[in-house]
Amino acid sequence: MNPVIVVGAGPVGLSAALGLRAHGLPVTLLEADPQGRERPGSRALFIHRETLRLLEGMRPGLAAQITSYGRTWQTKRTLYRGREVYSRTFPPPSFPPPFTSLRQVDTERFLLAACEAAGVEFAWDARVTGIEATDAGAVLSSEDGRDWTGTHVIAADGARSAVRRELGIPMEGTSSEGFHVVVDVADIPGAELPLERVFHYEHPGVGGRSVMRVPFTGGFQVDLQCRDDDPQESYGTEEAVREWLPAVVGEGYAERILWVSTYRFLRKVAATFTDPEHRVLLVGEAAHLFPPFGARGMNSGIADAAAATTAVATGTAAAVAEFAEARRTAALFNSAAAGEALDQLRPRRRIVRAKQRAAAALAPVLPWCGAWLEHAPYGPRHGSPASAGRKY
Repeated sequence: MNPVIVVGAGPVGLSAALGLRAHGLPVTLLEADPQGRERPGSRALFIHRETLRLLEGMRPGLAAQITSYGRTWQTKRTLYRGREVYSRTFPPPSFPPPFTSLRQVDTERFLLAACEAAGVEFAWDARVTGIEATDAGAVLSSEDGRDWTGTHVIAADGARSAVRRELGIPMEGTSSEGFHVVVDVADIPGAELPLERVFHYEHPGVGGRSVMRVPFTGGFQVDLQCRDDDPQESYGTEEAVREWLPAVVGEGYAERILWVSTYRFLRKVAATFTDPEHRVLLVGEAAHLFPPFGARGMNSGIADAAAATTAVATGTAAAVAEFAEARRTAALFNSAAAGEALDQLRPRRRIVRAKQRAAAALAPVLPWCGAWLEHAPYGPRHGSPASAGRKY
């Protein structure tokens, strides 16, 4: 029996491989990078409760492994120009928690070990350069001359997906001017910052730019929202971060920077999530690109992977077509929600800024105004016809 081929060993591809094994299907996972590769740090942090449940269904005990390592904080704070407008501390969570926070390299470490234990076959240094899909299956070829034949292909090979390119499937959507900077910082042992998530509108220490701090195991991530005309060299290099970071988190962290990344504001969705023969299924960033703010990328990608594995296990073209329609609808919802969030994070309309100023002024006497400032930058969380509960 030919295996199912998964392309890409990021968290979405690893989840897809794990889900296929949970259905009892043979899996070969192709990854362009070599085994033991080093991965950058400033990527997805949050794994939400719905995603933990999906992973637990793929490999019992996996959610407990991940959450025992990750961090779940109980306090959220929001400030506006240096003044607190919202603060709430929640009771200790049950299992699974609403979320857990850990670096993507650690998430991948847990998923890789689970895949190896489940019997996933890996092919490293396998950069895909061609694909041919028929009504009987698909054949993939790599640049070193190797070929793989599978009943289906789940493409989780990222924003520059070779599989999507070879199939000629376009990405549709928008890209905005400007960028934001994401920095991973290690804790100072014995002087850890409070275990809380802090969002700061128009932080006075960075020229009125908005900034967020999120804890993870062993450190925290700082997200700085830059303006359209900000030079990247002034904010997005490690040297630049050393200059502005103390104004955000205090002294002592310039030498504890783990990774610096910059991201453009992309909102794009593939025109279709499958090929005409319904043998190839696009998932994760091969299928959609969202701004990383709001944790939509990896969480929606793992939801894609779970839906894709169910469709493949069903074994019919109709199931794959249903997957493609449902997950594209979810992606379009997430894209629209990300657009609403960006309108709050980088307001270009005067009415948005005016609403934020008014809400900050009224927050001391009208708590719902502070709550609105807390929730607005994340966009809507409900309403997708293709997802249960949250936005994924």
